[in-house]
Amino acid sequence: MKIIRFITQQGKEVIGCDWDGKTASLVEQSADYGFSDTGERVAVVKILPPVEPSSIICIGLNYRRHAEETGQEIPKYPAIFMKYPGSLAGHKDPVVIPKCASDPPEVDYEAELGVIIKKAAKNVSEEDALDYVLGYTCTNDVSARRWQKHAGGFQWTRGKSYDTFCPCGPVMTTADEIPEPQSLAIKLRLNGEVMQDSNTSDMVFSIANMISYLSQSSTLLPGTLILTGTPEGVGFTRKPRVFLAPGDRMEVEIEGIGVLENPVEQE
Repeated sequence: MKIIRFITQQGKEVIGCDWDGKTASLVEQSADYGFSDTGERVAVVKILPPVEPSSIICIGLNYRRHAEETGQEIPKYPAIFMKYPGSLAGHKDPVVIPKCASDPPEVDYEAELGVIIKKAAKNVSEEDALDYVLGYTCTNDVSARRWQKHAGGFQWTRGKSYDTFCPCGPVMTTADEIPEPQSLAIKLRLNGEVMQDSNTSDMVFSIANMISYLSQSSTLLPGTLILTGTPEGVGFTRKPRVFLAPGDRMEVEIEGIGVLENPVEQE
């Protein structure tokens, strides 16, 4: 099932399915994380991110060809960083280029598969890890490269956590519809031009491996959003470099999920 969170004409936040661009069927969620279609269709006023994350955990350099294009070694362990939950944005929400990251231009795109955790996960085995996945979504790990590399105290979090720097959506495809998440086509288009075109099979660490690794002696809370890395084709490795500018339009497309679209604006 493809689940959306949205605002109704009455101003209520609800979840739905079978979204046709204008209306959706209301969905009830059970205590055991199941979803049922009520059949009642209502107008969709605004699409929200499909999850209100308890935390946003990100994995860097998790595609082999992306690590190669940056000139870095394939990591032996997952490279972990965080994004502030306040960086979340929804489908068609603008990504806003911060004033402090505008001169010179430095803001980049990163298409990523997002994984949403459904129940508390601690010391989970790799064999059982996918049982803890509620669903999958399209995400974009927007990054201010100068802040990421030089102005964040040698940590990536600051350069990746500005408001709107974590677009997510438009839907969450439930885990039962994606039994094999390691074979999904993933693309990013910038103003209609394909910039990233890869497959999750190029990941260094599988989703099951990541969940198991992250949960060792640490509890992943329900609603945790994991960004699983980006493939090759990011803007800062291109010659000439490509950075986002006001008026641009980004589209992240992942097989089995859909297309996340966001315009770009200047703060």
